Amino acid sequence: MESVGRPVRRSGQSPNSCLGGRARIRQGRARAGALALGGLMEPGLFVGIDVAAAHLDVAVRPGGEAWRVANDEAGIAALVTRVAALGPALVVLEATGGYEAAATGALAAANAPVAVVNPRQVRDFARATGRLAKTDALDAAVLAHFAQAVRPEARPLPEEAALELRGLLTRRRQLVEMITAEQNRRRGVPARVLRQIDTHLAWLRAQLAALERDLAALLKASPLWHAKERALRSVPGVGPVLTLTLLADLAELGTLDRKAIAALVGVAPLNRDSGAQRGRRRVWGGRSPVRAALYMAALAAARHNPVIAPFYRRLLAAGKPKKVALTACMHKLLTILNAMLRDGTAWDPSRHPTLPA
Repeated sequence: MESVGRPVRRSGQSPNSCLGGRARIRQGRARAGALALGGLMEPGLFVGIDVAAAHLDVAVRPGGEAWRVANDEAGIAALVTRVAALGPALVVLEATGGYEAAATGALAAANAPVAVVNPRQVRDFARATGRLAKTDALDAAVLAHFAQAVRPEARPLPEEAALELRGLLTRRRQLVEMITAEQNRRRGVPARVLRQIDTHLAWLRAQLAALERDLAALLKASPLWHAKERALRSVPGVGPVLTLTLLADLAELGTLDRKAIAALVGVAPLNRDSGAQRGRRRVWGGRSPVRAALYMAALAAARHNPVIAPFYRRLLAAGKPKKVALTACMHKLLTILNAMLRDGTAWDPSRHPTLPA
């Protein structure tokens, strides 16, 4: 059984190498980082952490140091101690459906500069650098390389209530998925199995109702969130699911300009041009939970919102496919919500008809 914090020796590393003398090693690594790319790169250490349910693989660049810890309280404590001793310029983890939350919170609480990044962006980076093989240790090394080359912005630790809201919202999504799966299993099964499924469905729905009461109570406990919730819910088409998703997973709403917030969510059309060829503009990447909730809100807004509905009809009349028109509505709705929170204003349709899509 592997001990917590035990280093993993990479191929090519001397078996007689020593991990002690951290100050001396750090200085050597800093010099190596400063000399990289002809001295154009800033000195410093960059840490990549690949997250799994059971363990965390860690890689340091430059230098190639690597180790693994358990993804539990003891392992995370050992991780924080060791990373803090390194004094990294940046620590990067992938968003992995919540498995990264405990480690991210502990590192940020220890004042380590932490960035949680989109896994797709990291895989694209790996392919661009020729790293096609995939193991946990290799993924950690890719994350360290990504941290050094791309320098994603480190974000401060969310407040405790925000972490709780995010956890409750994640659990809500899981319950909804389980309810949908059980409903699909009701078709064509024996009566005894059907009774079991219905019993489970009743339990799941009770859990969902209790969780939604907890979400509502959490929002009311925060005056700032309560004010934001009232503003967002005043917009036709914006319901409780989108409101909770925006508060939990898009804390930047109202702090960025419309282009930056659209790119962050993944509703900004991206060019696909090469030479004289002009490809279709597509949206991709971004925060998929926010985009999924925004899509459902755009469907409702395309029917009932006095700004979005005529905009949607105008796009269809111009020959745009429905999916393209709905994506434009998502973009426009997000722009409106961002402007409302930025300016601290309530819903007013007269303020928004001239907003660009």
